[in-house]
Amino acid sequence: MTTMPTVLLYDTTLRDGTQGEGISFSLLDKIRIAQKLAGFGMDYIEGGWPGSNPKDLAFFTEARKHDFGKTKLAAFGSTRRAGIAAASDPQLAQLLEAETPVVTIFGKSWKLQVEKVLGVPHEENQAMIRDSVAYLKSHGREVFYDAEHFFDGYKDDADFAMATLAAADEGGADMLVLCDTNGGTMPDEISEITAAVENRFPGKVGIHTHNDCGMGAANALAAVRSGALQIQGTMNGYGERTGNCNLTTVIPCLQLKMGIPVVSDLTRLREVSLFVDELANCHPDVRAPFVGSTAFAHKGGMHVNAVAKTAAAYEHIKPESVGNHQNILVSELSGRSNILLKAEELGLQLSKSDPAVLRVLEKIKALESEGFEFEAADASLDLLIRKELGLHAPLFELQGYHCSFRRDAAGSSTTCEATVTVRKGTELLIMTADGDGPVNALDAALRKALQQLHPWIAGITLSDYKVRIVDGGRGTAARTRVHILSSEGSESWGTVGVSDNIIEASWMALVDSLEFRASKR
Repeated sequence: MTTMPTVLLYDTTLRDGTQGEGISFSLLDKIRIAQKLAGFGMDYIEGGWPGSNPKDLAFFTEARKHDFGKTKLAAFGSTRRAGIAAASDPQLAQLLEAETPVVTIFGKSWKLQVEKVLGVPHEENQAMIRDSVAYLKSHGREVFYDAEHFFDGYKDDADFAMATLAAADEGGADMLVLCDTNGGTMPDEISEITAAVENRFPGKVGIHTHNDCGMGAANALAAVRSGALQIQGTMNGYGERTGNCNLTTVIPCLQLKMGIPVVSDLTRLREVSLFVDELANCHPDVRAPFVGSTAFAHKGGMHVNAVAKTAAAYEHIKPESVGNHQNILVSELSGRSNILLKAEELGLQLSKSDPAVLRVLEKIKALESEGFEFEAADASLDLLIRKELGLHAPLFELQGYHCSFRRDAAGSSTTCEATVTVRKGTELLIMTADGDGPVNALDAALRKALQQLHPWIAGITLSDYKVRIVDGGRGTAARTRVHILSSEGSESWGTVGVSDNIIEASWMALVDSLEFRASKR
């Protein structure tokens, strides 16, 4: 019986991840992410570089107040500077002051970097690596050596690159981490070179890849096949340039495809991914493998017909195994199976012979030819199906609405005002409200009118608003599609409206939002 290797997960979201454009975490964010990752089962979490900025220094001070269970925190830094003793290097002193059980330092493994960037003799570069590792080890730390630019250095001069690893090994490094810093190495090269290093330094090889060629995850897995026992990466692939090895891809590949267990509860993967995106203030990548909202989405009628019979026909794993779910999309490409499965997903029971199925399908195709799109508008689709089944009860009857725009004489102040007139039974409700724009004013006026009868409407917020021109060739007369995302507490739902008039398109989406929520109460 073959024993599967143990592969350790080293998360560097809090350092490498923050080097990505637009990614920034507060001190509290970093603590919360570290706690989340520890709870998920990361073996190591790199908290930052205490010598580079006050926030990272503060993180390690704050982290000492928290329990991260079996997860070990790591402080990151560089080797000693040239020409001074390791004990005299202030940066190494700060790494020790972080009081983490693990310290990760990087050094130069490419002759080009040593000669052109550092400008030191080869022997001094090796001494900087050896001395720094030995000094940190003498203080009882677990020490990982990140061999920066290792693969470029190996291809340039294999003996030189190997000598830098030997220096770290002589200093007592616990792990020799091979870095594809420029992200330009191919999987076959990674595999071959990692195997050569593993043969020289068995049981001590780790991998750190970047995604510049879209190979970050593939390269990390190739290294594991060749003996690497530690993978460094970031959640959601955050990182400099095009990002780092994406752990949300690597983790399920290790566990589900390669049979190497790395976390105890893989079903939390999507939850953790979304949590990190939320604190990073980033929109989740809908097409991300395993965790994206479209990772298990089916649109073509033939595909949907197949997954209705057996999900394995077009799904390589069970979505639930990574905390995701199957998503049946409905569009002009749909067949009856799409409608049946979508109705079931929405809690509506239909049979294939039900005439309403064909009516719904034809209605969707007609609306999509006009510019509607229901893939991100489940609430509007739900209402469409209910209307065709005769199950929809309108929340109100619209009598009319009006929007106006005023600017003061000096031109320094503008006001949008909307008046909405609706009827509910025998009661006529007329309300006026101001807003930042016509849509905001309309939304406010409609809410004021209906809240008198339905107080729950006060708890609904408009969390996103998107406008797309459907047929730009018509210029200002083009049809406009409006998508609105509404939410109440932790629940959210999407609606859509299409019209030649952007106000009317917005009105349609706003009304669908409230009517959908009313149907669920």
